[in-house]
Amino acid sequence: MLRFFLGIVLIQSATVALVLLAPENLQGFAWLRLFIPLLVIGFFSAFWFSSMSKHKNKDEISQLQAQHAREREKLQLNAERAKTRLIKKTQQQIAKESKMAHGKANFKVGAALAGVMGFGALMLLTQFLTLGVVTLTTAGGALGGYLYRGRKDKNNSLAHLEQRQNKVKIIPSTSPEK
Repeated sequence: MLRFFLGIVLIQSATVALVLLAPENLQGFAWLRLFIPLLVIGFFSAFWFSSMSKHKNKDEISQLQAQHAREREKLQLNAERAKTRLIKKTQQQIAKESKMAHGKANFKVGAALAGVMGFGALMLLTQFLTLGVVTLTTAGGALGGYLYRGRKDKNNSLAHLEQRQNKVKIIPSTSPEK
């Protein structure tokens, strides 16, 4: 704003100086001697003001573009963070629900195997030795198989969870914050 004010003051002072220096008798083509320099001053000052306004507009546009780029990057970063939080929360909820389901299933299987082992022990006590030994062996094999499968599922689920966590990574911003 100050640049335009100084330009206007300079133009007005040049105009006043030309008018004061002009001869008193301005007849015929003598007006052209005053009018042509004033026209040239007006012409050059118009280009000067136009150039200053274009540079001012370019500066403002570049500042706005930089500000919008920073805002866009902040929004993208916040969206990535929210996405990561949501994924972690979902994974924790799935892990919690699967633990509860496995706990219930383990209790049911344990109760069934305890019942079968109790039946095998009862058979041994009541003199049905072969049937008791077969029942106890079957129950032991089922328990071993169940434990083996549980351990295998746990290892597979841990490997799957690690793969999911490796896929989701937040890349920090590379543009400098002002």
